[in-house]
Amino acid sequence: MTIRTTTPNLLDNPPVPVQAKLAAAWTSFMFLYIYVDYFHLYKPGTIDGILVGVVFEFDISPALMTVFLALISIPALMVMLSMTLPARANRTTNLVVASLYIPVTVFNAVGESWDWASFYGLSIGIEVVLLAFILRSAWTWPRRVASPVTTAAGV
Repeated sequence: MTIRTTTPNLLDNPPVPVQAKLAAAWTSFMFLYIYVDYFHLYKPGTIDGILVGVVFEFDISPALMTVFLALISIPALMVMLSMTLPARANRTTNLVVASLYIPVTVFNAVGESWDWASFYGLSIGIEVVLLAFILRSAWTWPRRVASPVTTAAGV
């Protein structure tokens, strides 16, 4: 007589490298950043302002467009850099860039009316949570214990 036992079929949960976590977080941040800008176009008066050459109280100019391009290019580059930079440079770059993007992100709400508080609160809130995740992941980057130095004789 055989006794059948059923064992649960557990899913494998291999550890995810820090680089992949950072790249995924920057990808999420970048998509959200782009979509918030896109959805902002639906706000009444936004397109009218663009048509007369004004964005966020700033005159549309090559310099302004270059700044906007730089602001969106940095998270896009961080996806690639998070996967390719050596650990020490990767950690430092992520800590610096994510720290600088928190005030940039919060700036998006400057001058907005309370009518749009839910839109900006949710979008900025999620962006800041993603940046906090990036900061935490980079800050707690696992360290490897240095192996003891051995002499040429192997002693």
